[in-house]
Amino acid sequence: MAIYHFSGQVLGRAVKANPDGTRRPPSNAVAAAAYRSGQRLVDRTSGQVHDYSQRRGVVHEEVMAPAGSAPWLENRELLWNTVEAMEKRRDAQLAREFNMALPHELDAGQRLELVRDFVGRHFVQRGMVADIALHDPIAEQGQNRFNFHAHVMLTLRKATPDGLHPVKTREWNSRDLLNVWRAEWALACNSALERAGKRVKIDHRTLQAQRDEAVTQRDMARASLLDREPEIHVGPKSKQAVRRQREPVSRVRERGTYRAREPEGVPSKRLRDYPARDRGSRLNWLERIASANDAKLRRDLEAVSRRFDRYQRKLDYWERRIAFWTEGNLKGGQFRFNRWKAAEEEKQRRLKAEHARKRFQQLVMMMKRLDDFLRLGGKQREKGLIRMRELEGWAKRMEPRTRGRNDGRAR
Repeated sequence: MAIYHFSGQVLGRAVKANPDGTRRPPSNAVAAAAYRSGQRLVDRTSGQVHDYSQRRGVVHEEVMAPAGSAPWLENRELLWNTVEAMEKRRDAQLAREFNMALPHELDAGQRLELVRDFVGRHFVQRGMVADIALHDPIAEQGQNRFNFHAHVMLTLRKATPDGLHPVKTREWNSRDLLNVWRAEWALACNSALERAGKRVKIDHRTLQAQRDEAVTQRDMARASLLDREPEIHVGPKSKQAVRRQREPVSRVRERGTYRAREPEGVPSKRLRDYPARDRGSRLNWLERIASANDAKLRRDLEAVSRRFDRYQRKLDYWERRIAFWTEGNLKGGQFRFNRWKAAEEEKQRRLKAEHARKRFQQLVMMMKRLDDFLRLGGKQREKGLIRMRELEGWAKRMEPRTRGRNDGRAR
């Protein structure tokens, strides 16, 4: 089914640290736009050519600018070269990017319409220039066949008839506004799915928030399904590390900004003990989460099954009681007594029949054993008689011969 994913980041020139301790090079707006759009763009500041025209999976790309803004803003190479030229600081922020998962239940045209409508209503109408690129999964590269997503790069300055405003719009950095965009993206996806005749829906809230709502609505079945540990995202780098059998490096690292922990102390960063928190690779971590969720669901189903059986027995009991009381009220106490007496007689009859059947089976078994004994005994007796005759013959042959008085006279 469709999943919710809406993540954002700010592309800047500041050098960042990777989880493995290495340094991430600063971002370049022209290179980022070329990579996401699958085009060949030239960085006019350095003269470097960023050619991603052979990249596969890019099914659509376009630049959306507000109405009445400068026409050249829709030129991708000119736009992002202008952004690079306007930023003078070496740690400057260049652009804002959102990565959004697209429902695989929609076709290509419906996904494009969804992205255009959302970007135009929430970004372009506020004055941003949006550079969008829709990517489809590439099966030959081992990508998930449902991984349809969109990249949206946004300017940090408003678009004007003369170009980009000299001052950045800080209101767009609000966390509350980000939460609004996250909620609106879920609503936009659900509306698109409903128009397409699909019954699936997505939700931007946490599992705990969804479960609390289900409990409030007395929807215990949905609350039980939502009572699980959320899964984590396993990106291409984590999959590649597992594929190459490379163990993750875990050590104590510094995190955060330099702060003075004491009134007169030396400013230092916060230390994070990663070896104490290490759970192996992200793929192994995800497997443990999935196994734990599956085991919990199996236990919950078994408990529900036992509870259902118990309620079914109670329901049968009260159905019999209600039928008994109803018949007694309608037909009187004598009818219930007669029915009870008939039931007792039927019960005694069944018990006697069961007893007789058991005795008959026992007698049949005894007769069979006696017959076997007689048959085997007769055979054994015949063998005994034959053996006795053999012994008598042996005894006669072994007796000494005695000669009589007339033996040898008559010849």
